[in-house]
Amino acid sequence: MKISEILSENLVRVNFPAKTKEDIINQLVDVLAVSPSVLNKEKVRTAIWEREKKMSTGVGNAFAIPHGKTDSVATIAAAFAVTEHPIEYDSLDGKPVRMIFLLVGREDMVGPHIKLLSRISRLMSKEEFRHRILQATTQQQVLTIFRETEALYLDAQ
Repeated sequence: MKISEILSENLVRVNFPAKTKEDIINQLVDVLAVSPSVLNKEKVRTAIWEREKKMSTGVGNAFAIPHGKTDSVATIAAAFAVTEHPIEYDSLDGKPVRMIFLLVGREDMVGPHIKLLSRISRLMSKEEFRHRILQATTQQQVLTIFRETEALYLDAQ
């Protein structure tokens, strides 16, 4: 499964106005709720926060990947945002985040969930990719960057 297959324009935000970690996660869950995969938005929200309580999903390089597993989605679902301003997130590197990829999978889809987390992490480890994402001004530009970079670096693997 490709990242570009689970994201669409209505699940991507640029210049997102959230001000706190709580804002960004809760608002991204609300964005994700438009996905037909989401069966119960509040249970999705709970799953994300339960995972976040275990350890911050701010992984460094201005990136966070809040995620969780719940049977309140029909299949893997995701939303992505670039914030208007850096947000304090309790990241592992101690720095604020600007790029947040929210991923929710089913309890019985652990393999695909882990593969997508890995793909996202590999993309976000590319400095040029992060720079391009931060420069994007539209949802379509973000999706194009994801597709191009995923094809360049991950499709051969």
